[in-house]
Amino acid sequence: MSKLTNYTRLLGVLIVAGIAIVLQFILNQPLYTQILISSVGSLIALLMFIDMVKTLRSGKFGVDLLAITAVIATIAVGEYWAALIVLLMLTGGDTLEDYAANKANSELQSLLENSPQSAHLMTDDRIIDVEIDQVKVGNRIVVKPGEVIPVDGTITEGTTTIDEASLTGESRPIDKGVGGTVMSGAINGDSSFNMIADKTADDSQYQNIIRLVKQAESTPAHFVRMADRYAAPFTILAYIIAGVAWYVSGDPVRFAEVLVVASPCPLILAAPIALVSGMSRASRNGIIVKSGTIIEKLANAKTFAFDKTGTITKGHLTVNQVYAVDGYTKDQVLALAAGTEQQSSHILARSLVAAIPNNIPTATNVIETTAKGVQATINGQTVKVGKASFVSDDPINTLDQTTVYVSVDGHYVGYVSFSDELRPEAKAVMDSLHAHGASQIMMISGDRKPIAEEIADRVDIDKVYAERLPQEKIDVIKQVDKKHRPVVMVGDGVNDAPSLATADVGIAMGAHGATAASESADAVVLKDDLSLVSKAVTISEDTMNVAKQSVLIGIAICTILMLIASFGVIPAIIGAMFQEVVDTVTILWALRARIDHQTSPVGNQAPLES
Repeated sequence: MSKLTNYTRLLGVLIVAGIAIVLQFILNQPLYTQILISSVGSLIALLMFIDMVKTLRSGKFGVDLLAITAVIATIAVGEYWAALIVLLMLTGGDTLEDYAANKANSELQSLLENSPQSAHLMTDDRIIDVEIDQVKVGNRIVVKPGEVIPVDGTITEGTTTIDEASLTGESRPIDKGVGGTVMSGAINGDSSFNMIADKTADDSQYQNIIRLVKQAESTPAHFVRMADRYAAPFTILAYIIAGVAWYVSGDPVRFAEVLVVASPCPLILAAPIALVSGMSRASRNGIIVKSGTIIEKLANAKTFAFDKTGTITKGHLTVNQVYAVDGYTKDQVLALAAGTEQQSSHILARSLVAAIPNNIPTATNVIETTAKGVQATINGQTVKVGKASFVSDDPINTLDQTTVYVSVDGHYVGYVSFSDELRPEAKAVMDSLHAHGASQIMMISGDRKPIAEEIADRVDIDKVYAERLPQEKIDVIKQVDKKHRPVVMVGDGVNDAPSLATADVGIAMGAHGATAASESADAVVLKDDLSLVSKAVTISEDTMNVAKQSVLIGIAICTILMLIASFGVIPAIIGAMFQEVVDTVTILWALRARIDHQTSPVGNQAPLES
């Protein structure tokens, strides 16, 4: 049933209840009261029965069957007030469940709004701005510094650095020159360039990611909810007791009396209330969970998959190693590099300056050569920082990692290498997830294999899938064996959006991550803290334990009441009122899921060296 329909049905039942009270107790018209409640009750029961049939056809077992039968049975034997009480419970429970299922879910709107919208089109005599849909294959386009690349294409003039981290997971900026290919959705660096459009907007990388997300969300994995698992045996038990009571007594009223106390309040109310309470607790801890079903899946998760850049790592480069030769010290090499790069806006320049907060030497005559390096004068000497071929003609053994080389007056004096800093809490999170029952933890990254494997080894990740594009990430998740499901995927970039939508549970690191990831995810971590992923699992497990306890307590009470009602000692309206007592007990127990338990926080260990 849709959210609007359930709210409308609840409102309708409340209005009917008000009118019925006026007719019965003020106007003294019991016949009209019975006609009103019977008509409305039969109509709502019919609509719910149609919805229930659709649920059964989809392979699920709905929890409304007993309540619908109880409504029809009480109306049939003239116990219309009992029918009204059951209707209030039923429509109220369905509305609450819809609230839990739709909380905080804004779908793909922001993803669509943040896609590239326009392009600078080059004509024969000028540059004009056009809507991105007007760009055709072969058009010449200008991309200015800091802009999002509008369509896939090839550079025809200029050199620059491209940030593809949100698309491919590659943490370091990529140098691009004439002939280099660029993807829509990537962010241009500090220099403008000209390009030829190789694809239209609809065929480019960013729109392809949007299509992958939509496709994944339209085919969700099958999952049997806890309430559905308990519904079948409880329904069969209730029908057996009610049928035997009718058969032995020969009175159909006995059948209705049993089913009234058997109305599945614990399933309809207790579980959704516990889930909403768990979602509220998660929200207080900086985790937005978009539906109650996600709580259930998180509590039973067997596989956790993580993106690398911005998820296991912090997503920004820091100085990793300094090497010095020719009589220079490491501190001198680092200071020369930082002083030379201080005026540059390049991402590595910011990392160098951050590594030396004080006493950075003053540089003059600064000349920056895009995609090559920076030259400056420091203490009367010419210092070059950048690519090995730029800084010196001396033979230099280059490294297979992000590195800048330093020369003084043309002589090579050392290098500074960088790494994407590991989150200090990462290993503790992996240990915690294993302790919570995870059978395997994977890394699925677009970054290079050596880097991904090195990070995985440091945090004890079981499997590594490196150099994977968005479609390939989806394939990895789909291939996870059924015994290792549900699968939880954690990521933060645009490139993670399709895999977050494909996984049984997608968790977005939303503090600094792309909106695309947050909108396609089932849960969003609002703080820049990976330990909240394991916190979400803990909260989910606690919530499901409370929900199960609430359901079992309610079922036990209902079973006792059914056995008593089978002897004809509980009239239908009294039985309906007993159900409200059962409701109160199960609801109060379910609300315990809101309580935060004092546990040792994950991630307070000493930071790992990067």
